[in-house]
Amino acid sequence: MPFPFRRPAATATPPEAKASAAAFATFHPTGRPVWTPRDLGALTRQSYVQNAIAHRCVRLLAQSAAVVPLGVAVSGRAQERHPFLALLTRPNPAQDCCALLETLFGHLQIAGNAYLEAVPDPADPLAPPRELHVLRPDRMRVIPGQGGWPEGYEYRVGGRAHRFAQIEDAPPILHLKTFHPLDDHYGLSPLEAAAIPVDIHNAASRWNKALLDNAARPSGAVVYNGPDGGTLSDGQYSRLKDELEARHQGAMNAGRPILLEGGLDWKPMSFSPADMEFQKAKDSAAREIALAFGIPPMLLGLPGDATYANYAEANRAFHVQTVMPLVRKTVGALGHWLAPRFGEDVTLEMIEPELSGD
Repeated sequence: MPFPFRRPAATATPPEAKASAAAFATFHPTGRPVWTPRDLGALTRQSYVQNAIAHRCVRLLAQSAAVVPLGVAVSGRAQERHPFLALLTRPNPAQDCCALLETLFGHLQIAGNAYLEAVPDPADPLAPPRELHVLRPDRMRVIPGQGGWPEGYEYRVGGRAHRFAQIEDAPPILHLKTFHPLDDHYGLSPLEAAAIPVDIHNAASRWNKALLDNAARPSGAVVYNGPDGGTLSDGQYSRLKDELEARHQGAMNAGRPILLEGGLDWKPMSFSPADMEFQKAKDSAAREIALAFGIPPMLLGLPGDATYANYAEANRAFHVQTVMPLVRKTVGALGHWLAPRFGEDVTLEMIEPELSGD
């Protein structure tokens, strides 16, 4: 019986039940949503949306895991045609199997949580579902029940909330999450673990962009050598500042000479070697981002990485150590969730591709 979310009601003689003795350790109000402890929207924008390395890591991992072929077996015998296989092939009118799984794996890497909804048959909720849909994790909240176990989920969109009650024999929601040692309900995403190197990488990119905006060279200082230590008036200072910004800043003004008058002198300034270490810091941050996702930096084209002898070896290590465990875990949860609705002897299997190290 998959996912026994609900616990039996107390009776005069409590029946023997298998349950964790530490279930009471989860202190949350029963029936109220538990919110994620971070701003997933800000994390996504700063990382996946604005950082090329994090974006490529998520896409590479999600796309590689989504194309691993799946199969259905009955009593251990592979089936070429089966209702379960048909559901996976076309889970909903807008997506095929690869698109659905790519979205599912993408959410898992970005948020550490992924939610799959099974649309039931109105006539028979215990029958095989009609469609499968991936729900956005930033809109989903866990509703803990007795002992802290989830008794349902709340999905909010457009100011409206919908609650999914976890039916014992046919739960409508499959919650996939990564391991988080400090949270009972939500997973820890690789993107959150890589938040600091992502910030460093973004800061280095902004630094580089600022140099390009200033003619791709270190700026200098305009020194006023006025008589008797005089200073510029407010009007003179504003005019000089506006002229420098309008005529001598930006790539289009690179190399344009500066006309100075009235005791003004130009003093060029340069960066020390220590100030120019931002490029090395950027490369190091990029490798740390790849490390958080379990992707060999060589596959991302990062310089200075010689961990693997060749690209084929790095690609094999990526699939064996990162992609296959992710797919195997997901297939196990997906089969445990849906396979019993198609029959007791039905199982979902992953067809592992043959990887060559040559």
